[in-house]
Amino acid sequence: MFQIKSIHKPAFWEAVLLTVGIIIIISTSIIFFESVPHIPILFSILLLFGYGFLKKIPYKRLESGLVEGASAGMSAVFLFFFIGILISSWMMSGTIPTLIYAGFHLVTPTFFFAIVFVVTAIVGISIGSSLTTVATIGVAFIGMAHVLELSLPIAAGAIVSGAFFGDKMSPLSDTTNLASSIVGVDLFVHIRNMSWTTIPAFIISFVLFGLLSPSVSTVEFDTISFFRQTLMDTGMIHWYTVIPLALLFLMSIKRVPAMITLAISSAVAVLLSYFHHTYALSEVMSVLFFGFKSVTGVEQVDELLSRGGMNSMMFTVGLVLLALSMGGLLFTLGIVQCLLARIESALKKASSVIVASALTAISINIMIGEQYLSILLTGQAFRGQYEKVGLANKNLSRVMEDAGTVVNPLVPWSVCGIFIAGVLNVDVLDYLPFAFFCLLSPILTVIFGFMGKTLTHVK
Repeated sequence: MFQIKSIHKPAFWEAVLLTVGIIIIISTSIIFFESVPHIPILFSILLLFGYGFLKKIPYKRLESGLVEGASAGMSAVFLFFFIGILISSWMMSGTIPTLIYAGFHLVTPTFFFAIVFVVTAIVGISIGSSLTTVATIGVAFIGMAHVLELSLPIAAGAIVSGAFFGDKMSPLSDTTNLASSIVGVDLFVHIRNMSWTTIPAFIISFVLFGLLSPSVSTVEFDTISFFRQTLMDTGMIHWYTVIPLALLFLMSIKRVPAMITLAISSAVAVLLSYFHHTYALSEVMSVLFFGFKSVTGVEQVDELLSRGGMNSMMFTVGLVLLALSMGGLLFTLGIVQCLLARIESALKKASSVIVASALTAISINIMIGEQYLSILLTGQAFRGQYEKVGLANKNLSRVMEDAGTVVNPLVPWSVCGIFIAGVLNVDVLDYLPFAFFCLLSPILTVIFGFMGKTLTHVK
């Protein structure tokens, strides 16, 4: 992707005008017309084609840039397919239900906000989806906070912080896989490198939520107890169901390639599922493609467990390919190079490159409101700059998540912000000051960049 050579040198005002036009098309469509990102990105691609035709660039040259941009995402596409299979197989085996069940056991009246943060983090890592975590266990927690007459903004901040910690650090998360794939970093190398900023942010957030937690001596946590019993009644809660997870960690430590790790863990999970349920081969194939369907009869639990399958990743795959195609055109037409040339003189040090990439990721979230594009466009624009200052690509993938993935829920008009505010019935600006993890992540990544700490340099 980053070897795409520009075939045109636009004037600076043309590059700015096209960039603003794309921002208006995408942000307006998402914010005001509630469109999925795919359609406005496709319109933006057509806008770039129109500009290319005005400059008398042959269609084949433009098409070549489009295809070359999309081809950069093929490794991510295959990873997404295996992620879908892994999630459905871990549901079958009981791995994810067991992790959620264990998390529910941590909930107590003491240090309520801190425990909400930890439990949502566990659930988020288990299922790899922040929005699903918020829409399920998050709704239960916000209801409990309401009954206990506790601060709903703080409770929502704890829920959002935990959910996006899980989304950021889970090997099942599409944003985590996207950030690592787009800059050519192994998935587990990326996750380990994120620990340098993520663990301090987690610890500080946990302490802050603990300090803000009120003293609640007696209360019946009927909802959580009911969820625990419902999970136990599925017959999938067993000690051996954590074997696929342990295997995943072991292979990641041994640095086995991510795709092989996911495939082996999925296969073991399918085999373990036969310890408590007998599946026909046709059922296994269906679950691996269409996802696991929970039938407990409890809507919230069924929504939490009905996940996975290759088919569930098609939305993300389509978005990635479209966004990368647009990126290919932006590079082919020389638009990105033109914009970067104006600030390149200031990007001489590692610290300045990290700050610039972090601000770019945050700005895309604010202007467009889409976290996938924040990750994709930041990675496309700054990979070359990181190489110039001698920084390894895993530094960039970390910044893309620290300032991209976790910032989206802090923007009121973003995809995540609109969804969370609607589900929890708490305005984004109300919970924003208490979403400590999401606020600390970009701050820590910039601070470490200035200090030169935890950075990996290319020898």
